[in-house]
Amino acid sequence: MPRFAANLTMLFNELPFPERFAAARAAGFTGVEYLFPYAWPAELLQQQLRSQGLTQVLFNLPPGDWDAGERGIACLPGREDEFRQGVEQAIAYARVLGCQQVNCLAGLCPEGQQDTGWDTLLANVRYASKRLADAGLRLLVEPINSTVDMPGFLLDTSAKGEQLLDQVDSDNLRLQYDLYHMQIMEGDLIRTLQRLLPRIGHIQFADNPGRHEPGTGEINYPAVFAALDDMGYSGWVSAEYRPATTTAASLGWFTGS
Repeated sequence: MPRFAANLTMLFNELPFPERFAAARAAGFTGVEYLFPYAWPAELLQQQLRSQGLTQVLFNLPPGDWDAGERGIACLPGREDEFRQGVEQAIAYARVLGCQQVNCLAGLCPEGQQDTGWDTLLANVRYASKRLADAGLRLLVEPINSTVDMPGFLLDTSAKGEQLLDQVDSDNLRLQYDLYHMQIMEGDLIRTLQRLLPRIGHIQFADNPGRHEPGTGEINYPAVFAALDDMGYSGWVSAEYRPATTTAASLGWFTGS
C-alpha cells in the first residue's frame, strides 16, 4: 500500500487543531499535512510532530486572504512582493517543521485576464522554485478543479500543470496531483498517473462526488492505490477529504475494517 498521510485541516476536525496530531498517530498515520501552518507558532507544531513521531509532508504557501475568498496569489498582478514575502515565511516554517516540499496555489484569475495571470504565475513560480531550491526545499504546483470547488482557478487541468512545468523548466518543480480534482476535470486517473508519474511529487485524494472518503463515490480507490504500488510510486499519498460522518468512521479504507 502507498504511504498515507492525514490532512489535519479536513480530518480529525472534531478536535482542536493541536490535538489532531495525536489522533492521526493513534489511527496509524505516520505523516501529516494541512493547508496552512501560519496561525500557529512553528515551534508548537514542531513539538506536536516530534511528540507523536510524525513527518510533516506538505503545506501551502500563504494564500492571500483566505477568509475573504482568495485561493492563492501567484497569478495576481501587483501582488508579487506579497508573494515573495510568503515564500520566505514558508521557508522559515519548513525549516522548523522539517518539511521538504511546499505547494503553491495559483489563485483565482479575474475574468478576461488569463494571459496576464498566466505570465504572472509563470514569473512567480520561477522565482519560488529557485528560492526554495536554494533553501534545499522542493516546490509543487497543484491543478484544482474550476467547476465545483474553485471557479476561476487558473491552473485547473493536468495539461496546464504540464505546460507550467515545461515553461518554468526547473528540476525543483513537481506536480501535486489531487485525484479528486482531476476526476472532476478529466477522469482517466490511472493512465494519467502512469504518464505523469515522473513529474509528480505528491498525491492527494477524496472520492467524488461529495469530496468524502473512498467508497462514498465513483472512484475505484483500491484499483488506484494498487496501480500506484505497481508503478513504484514512493511518495506520500494524503487523505484530503471531508468525512461523511466522523473521521473514525471514515477510515475503513485505511484500516481495512
